[in-house]
Amino acid sequence: MELEAEFTTEPFLGEGPPPEHAELARQAALAAGLETDFGPLGTSVRGDAEAVLAALPKIARAALTGGATRLTLQLRDTRDG
Repeated sequence: MELEAEFTTEPFLGEGPPPEHAELARQAALAAGLETDFGPLGTSVRGDAEAVLAALPKIARAALTGGATRLTLQLRDTRDG
């Protein structure tokens, strides 16, 4: 089974470079070997369900360590379209 996880980290800082918490979360996802789309309002990662589920605590820890005050997460089984 493949999963997609979409997450946003807050606070949003507006224009300019991404905040450290967003960048650290992205780096944790990449280090886990997940396919990663980094955008201005959030990040999506895709991969084998076990790999995604194993990476989520690392991603959350990285964001919180980087100063995130909130992390919002959505999971989707990619078989549903």
